[in-house]
Amino acid sequence: MDSTAQITRLSAMLGGPHDGPLLRFGLGNAYLQAGQPAEAVAQYRDCLQRDSLFSAAWKQLGKALVADGRPDEALGAYRQGHQVATDKGDIQAAREMAVFIRRLEKARAPDATSD
Repeated sequence: MDSTAQITRLSAMLGGPHDGPLLRFGLGNAYLQAGQPAEAVAQYRDCLQRDSLFSAAWKQLGKALVADGRPDEALGAYRQGHQVATDKGDIQAAREMAVFIRRLEKARAPDATSD
């Protein structure tokens, strides 16, 4: 199923009995895959309002924020997500987000070799 069809199908379920963190997460993924990171960000944030301990949503929120050209916000999302994942013992997600944090911090660091 292509992203547009998936967005249409999932959007039709919003506000219904199956509306919840997983639906919002899936819709965020579909928007991200369709190249609509701002819409993905909105869905991941909604997902996290419903379940702030959803490690994968924190990771995807960071990814969507990077894709939307908002690396500082992404860094914050990854840091929060890393803490959530660490606290709940989600080791793989914590490791992945630690890598993303290091990459963003390295990209933000001023180039020490140029003056």
